Amino acid sequence: MAVTLHPLRMFLQNSLINTKSTQLSCRFTSSLAFVPNPYVILRDYKFSGKYSGRNTKILHAHFLKTHFLQSGIFFMNSLIDLYCKSADMVAAHKLFDTIPLPNVVSWNVVISGYNRSSMFVKSLEMFCWMHLFDFEPDEFSFGSVLSACVALQAPLFGMQVFSLLMKKGFLSSGYVQTQMVDMFCENSDFKEALRFFNDVSCDNVASWNAIISLAVKNGENQVALSLFREMCCASLMPNSYTFPSILIACCALKEMQIGKGVHGLAIKCGAMDVFVETAIVDLYAKFGCMSEAYRQFSQMQVQNVVSWTALISGFVQEDDTAFALQLFKDMRKIGQEVNTYTITSLLSACAKPEMIEEAGELHSLVIKLGFVLDDKVAATLVNMYAKIGEVGLSELAFSETKNTKDPSVWASMLSSFAQNQNYGRAIELFTVMFREGVKPDEYCICSLLSIMSCLNLGSQVHGYILKSGLVTDASVGCSLFTMYSKCGCLVESYRVFQQVHVKDNVSWASMISGFAEHGYPDQALRLFKEMLYQEIVPDHITLISILTACADLRFLRTGREIHGYAFSLGLGENTVVGGALVNMYSKCGSLSLARKMFDMLPSKDAFACSSLISGYAQKGLIEDLFLLFHDMLQNDVPVDAYTVSSILGAASLLCQSEIGTQLHACIEKLGLQANVSVGSSLVTMYSKCGSIEDCRKSFDDVEKPDLIGWTSIIVSYAQHGKGADALAAYELMKREGVQPDAVTFVGILSACSHSGLVEEALFYLNSMFDDYNIAPSHRHYACIVDLLGRSGRLREAESFINNMPVEADALIWGTLLAACKVHGDFELGKLAAKKVIELEPSDVGAYVSFSNICADGGQWEEVTKIRNSFNKTGMKKEAGWSLV
Repeated sequence: MAVTLHPLRMFLQNSLINTKSTQLSCRFTSSLAFVPNPYVILRDYKFSGKYSGRNTKILHAHFLKTHFLQSGIFFMNSLIDLYCKSADMVAAHKLFDTIPLPNVVSWNVVISGYNRSSMFVKSLEMFCWMHLFDFEPDEFSFGSVLSACVALQAPLFGMQVFSLLMKKGFLSSGYVQTQMVDMFCENSDFKEALRFFNDVSCDNVASWNAIISLAVKNGENQVALSLFREMCCASLMPNSYTFPSILIACCALKEMQIGKGVHGLAIKCGAMDVFVETAIVDLYAKFGCMSEAYRQFSQMQVQNVVSWTALISGFVQEDDTAFALQLFKDMRKIGQEVNTYTITSLLSACAKPEMIEEAGELHSLVIKLGFVLDDKVAATLVNMYAKIGEVGLSELAFSETKNTKDPSVWASMLSSFAQNQNYGRAIELFTVMFREGVKPDEYCICSLLSIMSCLNLGSQVHGYILKSGLVTDASVGCSLFTMYSKCGCLVESYRVFQQVHVKDNVSWASMISGFAEHGYPDQALRLFKEMLYQEIVPDHITLISILTACADLRFLRTGREIHGYAFSLGLGENTVVGGALVNMYSKCGSLSLARKMFDMLPSKDAFACSSLISGYAQKGLIEDLFLLFHDMLQNDVPVDAYTVSSILGAASLLCQSEIGTQLHACIEKLGLQANVSVGSSLVTMYSKCGSIEDCRKSFDDVEKPDLIGWTSIIVSYAQHGKGADALAAYELMKREGVQPDAVTFVGILSACSHSGLVEEALFYLNSMFDDYNIAPSHRHYACIVDLLGRSGRLREAESFINNMPVEADALIWGTLLAACKVHGDFELGKLAAKKVIELEPSDVGAYVSFSNICADGGQWEEVTKIRNSFNKTGMKKEAGWSLV
């Protein structure tokens, strides 16, 4: 029967000295009687790479039997090293303890052996014993123990070792330098690592690679590029570990040309391995150069899952979902493995309503491949269905996570509810998080606050933010003060804004927008100046908000200065900023500049057109307005409700029903007749044109009238003397749950006045304050005086004026004066006229009305006095005119 020799015996056989024949060799090997060269045995065993504890023990026994171990410490150290490489650290340490006088190599072998076996604590202990027994460590001792410190994340012990090696003078060793940089890198202390790196002037590539990689990980991409340039200038050859980090930095800095240069240098240096090639594919993909990315990918000899995913992500980024899915099919066809990044990229690509079928297929594949339990995949699934609009499927995907504690998955579900404005479910889920012991992170908080409109709940969430220490997070702070802004609490919003330590552009833009949108344009301007003082460059959103503030304040000069600033930032021709500039110039009355800015825009959007049309309407430039509207229709510029409302407002000034009818037909064609603002404008236009039936039809077309819509129809009925219809509309408005405002009551009281409904008018006047807490103004009291005057109850009107809680103004006395003229009450008319002239000395009508009353009463002397008094003022009565 054939006997197979043990591998070690084979090594011993091959190491025999002066063997004469194979038969003799086998005989001496089996008995180990012949003494081979021990150096040859060690060499052959080490080169074989077939280390094991058993083989090493056989060799150890052979050396003991042949007394080689007594010939020198070299064999002891070699055996210890072999035990370490065999992962038998117990035997290695026992053999080390038998050495009478171990040298520094002995200690180094054991320390590095413990590192190799991931027994880093034992490695530190051995170094401490070495130092305690006064053995002088060398550069390899320090390098090994620093490596252990890195693995254990023990920076304090590492710094103590660092102090010792500086004292011993080993700082110039490249091996030690590399380990020190690695230690700083592992602890993510980039500033300290860079300081050390610059102090010691490292001249080995490994140290440069470590510091460059750390710079990229810490987002210091510009520093990484600078270090790379210094490395090349120092005649150090970058290798395959250098290029991936630099290519990532180029992507982050959007430096395409530098990235291409790095690509060329990698080819020149011969460092094109799979990692570098993948980084190159990723570079071109992230810059949208998909043809070049695909070409580089095709040239790769080895295409791993990372390179496939980089290419697929690039096509997803370019919204070429079809090709991304085709690549995924090719990837699966050749049996290439799939990772979570591949899946999440594809799920993000399918987050479109028209791709619901593909989304479902991918979901099934996720379940089949077992990725459904991965938190990143689960979060992406929830987000995908949320963007498609399928909240129910989002909840289904969320339920498949098996009660995960990962806040990111919960944040995705909260975001899903937020995107679909499901406020109640979002609050409910947020409560469940606490019940399940999941601590909401900043993403959960931001998603919830984005739809929070209840101040009470918002304040409670604010309390949790303070308790959890998230108040210093910029995104949380921004969401919090935005929530307070939406709730109208600008003081609290600004207080939170001030507490945010690091304010990014989004924070500044949100706070400035909050002031501008809630009627505090002066505060928005002040905050914008503070932003500039802190040398923070505003983005286009901030500029739009501040231009809106200038428009509201009618600050033309400030608006022009901001226009110049926007131009210097390169945002002057931005379509959105340009629209805000057109709006600012229009509202400030500078229509020539508004038109000039409008003509300069590379593309005209609905907002810019609407702003200019509104400006023309305010100035009464009806012809220019209709010409611009005609150009919009001819050039297929989208027409929105705001534009149409402005045009209808201008058309109502013409009081020409033909133009109104044409506009109404255009509105029907555009499908805007159901819009509440358009419907309200149509009602007002037809009312001024005298067509109350068309008013009613336009109002009926509105899908869900708001307060303005209801007020428009009520006022229209009032102006046409249909008091009963106005009051019926008011009662219907209340049944619909729409709360009236002060303007609505002006319409109601006016309707009562035109229909002689005195008791009803007094009832609604009292209802204003009693039911809705609206304090009546002079306009409301004037309606009551007008009603009493029309009914001939002039003395009641006088008494009503004297008993009003507010002092009567010229409008109220003028209303009474007009009634006195109609009913020929000279004495009361004289009193009313004097009051009007006292309050408004420049009111020509008051003089004329008073003169006419005196003339009707035959008091010509009084007429002469009034006319002389009128002539002394220098005023003139304008001549009447008629369209007929």
